[in-house]
Amino acid sequence: MPSLSILVVDDDKDVCEYLQDFLTTDGYAVTCVNDPTQALDAMRTSEYHVCILDLMMSKLSGIDLLGQIRRTDDDIAIIILTGYPSLETATASIEHDVSAYIRKPFSIDEFREVLTRIAKKKGLVLRREDELHLTIGRNIRELRKARGLTLKQMSRRTQLSVSLLSQIERAESSASVSSLFKVATALDVRITDLFGDF
Repeated sequence: MPSLSILVVDDDKDVCEYLQDFLTTDGYAVTCVNDPTQALDAMRTSEYHVCILDLMMSKLSGIDLLGQIRRTDDDIAIIILTGYPSLETATASIEHDVSAYIRKPFSIDEFREVLTRIAKKKGLVLRREDELHLTIGRNIRELRKARGLTLKQMSRRTQLSVSLLSQIERAESSASVSSLFKVATALDVRITDLFGDF
C-alpha cells in the first residue's frame, strides 16, 4: 500500500517541525526543506505526491518556486500555506493548479481533509496496515461480545487458540485469511464484515 510522500518547503523551522510531527504520526512519509532554493534538488532525488509550500520565504518567493516546480513536475499536488493571503497569490496559485490554499494558522483537521482528498484523487491508499488490524480486531471483539461469546467459546468454534484470538482482537497479530474465514463463520457474518469501512 503506498503511503503519501510529502515534501514540506518552509523557511520557518518551527512550522516544518510541527508539520513533520503531526504528518509523520498520521503515517505519511515527510521530508522538510528549510531552504527553498534546495526544493527542486529534493524533488529530483525522491518521488513526492504532495508539496506543502510556504509563500513568504526569504531566499525565494513561494510563487516563483511554484512556477519552477510546475515546469519540473506537473503532477505533484501542491498545497499553498500562507500567513499572508492575497488575491494576487490566490490567483497565481489557481493558475498553477494548486490543490489547496491554506491560511496560517491552520487546523490539523483541515490539513487532514485536504490530504485525504488529494490521496483519493491520485488513487492512493492512505490507511496504514496497523489501522486495518485495529479495525478488524475491534470489529471481531464487538461482534463476539454482541453474541455473548467468550474467547474460549470462540476458540472451540474456530479451532484457533485463545492466545491467537486475543492477539487478533488487540491488533497484535496479523490474522491470516484462513483465520478470518473461521472467525467470520463462527460469528455468522461475511468475512468482509470484519473489515468495516476498509
